[in-house]
Amino acid sequence: MSTVAPPRSCTLHLSRDPRSPGIARSTLRSVLAAYQLGGLAPTAELLASELLANAPLHTGGPYALHISPLASGQLRLGVSDKDPTVPSGLGAGFAHGVMPDAGSESGRGLALVRAYADAWGSSLLGETGGPSGGKVLWAEFGWAGP
Repeated sequence: MSTVAPPRSCTLHLSRDPRSPGIARSTLRSVLAAYQLGGLAPTAELLASELLANAPLHTGGPYALHISPLASGQLRLGVSDKDPTVPSGLGAGFAHGVMPDAGSESGRGLALVRAYADAWGSSLLGETGGPSGGKVLWAEFGWAGP
């Protein structure tokens, strides 16, 4: 009997349903278990939750979670949506663990991404020949994979 290896990356397309973030976290846990990376689930869920949180607030359409183990020994999580506006909290001028001012009502989620990820950033869709419109916010962190 032959077995089929899981794909090295996957994408989960999500609607603006309030249940979508929970579905995304559950799917993420299942994918990591299939990759034998279940130990990464707590950090992966935190990063994915923070990246997923703003997508339905700032875009009128669907969004997606991308899960990609990289050859460099990193796991990349990304969230894409149709809005090309990149939040300032993922800019190059921000350092790991720097929280927004105490009086700020937002920005803590991206500060958590910066604190727990080894690398983070954004890409506009269509920059590398893909479909145009929107962006991907991503975070990478290390793992001891094959």
